[in-house]
Amino acid sequence: MQQIELSYAIAPRRGGRGLIRNPLMELLQAVRGHGSISAAARALGLSYRHVWGELKRWEDTFGHALVTGEQGRSAQLSEFGDKLLWAERQAQARLAPQIEALHADLERVFALAFDDSTHVLSLHASHDDALVLLRAHAAAHASLQMDIHFTGSVDAIAALNQGRCVLAGFHTLERPPVGSLAQRTYKPLLKPGLHKLIGFARRTQGLIVAPGNPLALRSLADVARRRARYVNRPMGTGTRVLIDELLADAGIDPQDIEGHDRTEPSHAAVAQAVASGQADTGLGLASAARNAGLDFVPLVRERYHLACLKSALDQPGMAALLGVLRGTAWQHELSTLTGYESVNCGAIESLSALLPWWNFRNRK
Repeated sequence: MQQIELSYAIAPRRGGRGLIRNPLMELLQAVRGHGSISAAARALGLSYRHVWGELKRWEDTFGHALVTGEQGRSAQLSEFGDKLLWAERQAQARLAPQIEALHADLERVFALAFDDSTHVLSLHASHDDALVLLRAHAAAHASLQMDIHFTGSVDAIAALNQGRCVLAGFHTLERPPVGSLAQRTYKPLLKPGLHKLIGFARRTQGLIVAPGNPLALRSLADVARRRARYVNRPMGTGTRVLIDELLADAGIDPQDIEGHDRTEPSHAAVAQAVASGQADTGLGLASAARNAGLDFVPLVRERYHLACLKSALDQPGMAALLGVLRGTAWQHELSTLTGYESVNCGAIESLSALLPWWNFRNRK
């Protein structure tokens, strides 16, 4: 059993996702992607001798070969090397929300140490790639640290109501129908007059599939009919609410979806399960599919909402966030994220304007 040690570095801000870096996994990924040790070394900006030596050192440590092929010629990962890389990538994908939360906590601590004018805004939210991007943008352009805790949509709104955060992120279809599962899930948690919604983004969800879509999956009916191995999201997440709603609308029994009870904690983890061959498909974000080098079959567009208490709108941190969301710089950056577009970004809206479950005009 190998021991895992974690560390962190303080460096100038740069783009990209905040995964925990590991030099060995970067070597294996480079060899896998480039097909030779020399090409992998060039891609990483390292010498051939260094890469070759590191691979051999780790092979001695593990007692297993990591690469196959002759020195100086084409190389590929051994079965053990491939399994090791996929296992580590899957673990990182599953832990992505916690990794991002740890990253944010460390950045917040140092931001406050260097600048006591920095605002901190606590947010519990359903996992979303645009929020990760927003956190970096807000820190760089508005002295605003977003303390994001990724959780399920239901838990996020519950945290808001319990005073454990200032904002809650959740998502629904653009106009979720009256009587829908979304209504039964979210309406008891939200109260007109007490809560407000802040416009954020429209995003696309669909089937994440292997490159080329080998099973020709175009719908959930195809997933059921072809017994495709599906990977789901946990109960309490917005995407679980969405998939169960879509299955009900299509008249598909969840038991007809092979793997309906198998879950992964994030869109990235679903994508990694497909990329590693452990599953054939799962419902997730277009951006998650692209990040994993996979294909994507769009099914629905939905709105991602930021909910807050009306009384919180006057807080300095909230004012800073609204300024960021309404700025052209952020809206342009959001438009570069696959499957996302800006819709009423930063607009303060009532629950009844976006969710059709309250119709006060018909009340007597």
